[in-house]
Amino acid sequence: MSPLDTVLVVLCSVAGFTLQGAVGFGIGILGSPLLLLIDSRFVPGPILVSTMVFTCLMTLRERRAIDLSGVRWAMAGRFIGTLPAAAVLAVLPAEQLSLVLGAIVLLAVGISVSGLRVEPRPAALLAGGVLSGLMGTIAAIGGPPLALLYQRAPGAQVRGTLSSVFLVGTVMSLTALVFVGRFGRKELELSLVLAPGVVIGFLLSRRIASRLDQGYTRRAVLAVASVAGLIVVARYFVD
Repeated sequence: MSPLDTVLVVLCSVAGFTLQGAVGFGIGILGSPLLLLIDSRFVPGPILVSTMVFTCLMTLRERRAIDLSGVRWAMAGRFIGTLPAAAVLAVLPAEQLSLVLGAIVLLAVGISVSGLRVEPRPAALLAGGVLSGLMGTIAAIGGPPLALLYQRAPGAQVRGTLSSVFLVGTVMSLTALVFVGRFGRKELELSLVLAPGVVIGFLLSRRIASRLDQGYTRRAVLAVASVAGLIVVARYFVD
């Protein structure tokens, strides 16, 4: 990459991880489309590696607010969703399935806006984890399905719980990518370019998060999830 490309990558990662730290998810939504324009190898492997490091930091920061019961069910679903996603990546273009998953996210946002509440109970968390595993492994955008379940929870609980699930989920997704030959030394080197964004975004997000916690968490979750679904769907037609 040229020096200009490197600067652009760092700026994209700073913006994405700042959003991730403030809302609980977002690097895949904001970072993936922009990084694809610079170098398609950033998605999904390098983004997943940097997300793994970032979610480790977030889990430690918000550890007191984590919904441990919810994490267990969501992680079980994430594991179930990761396996078929890896198989799909091995034989089919990821964009086709991403279109369906993006549409599902938009449907979930529509249900949330309508006023129908889906509580984060075992069955819903398991289903949300499956969708998260599919979307996270295929498109590096695994946050919206679970975030929508916790949209009415306190901001710290949203960030802590999602970070815990993503920490384990990214390890699962990376293992699957290695197994199907979609992650190697070059992707690991590209992950290092995203490292400054991880650190800067983590530091910046604390101040933004404190403001969202004053009654704006649900709006932020719905807005970011909507953008995520639209980006995944639009990416299919643009490509």
